[in-house]
Amino acid sequence: MAICELTGKGKMYGHNVSFSQRKTRKVFKPNIQKKTITINGQKIRANLSTSAMRTLKKKGLLK
Repeated sequence: MAICELTGKGKMYGHNVSFSQRKTRKVFKPNIQKKTITINGQKIRANLSTSAMRTLKKKGLLK
């Protein structure tokens, strides 16, 4: 399942809208990656969204 373990970001629902304004259902899925992070000397493998990885990198918690 596509859920970020850190932020809880998951899939969202919406519509594809064509030029003729015909609406069909669409699922927007977050970009989830498996990443190994180190917390207090322990390596933990987590499913993180790329936006969460960018935030961790900005805060200096991820190399």
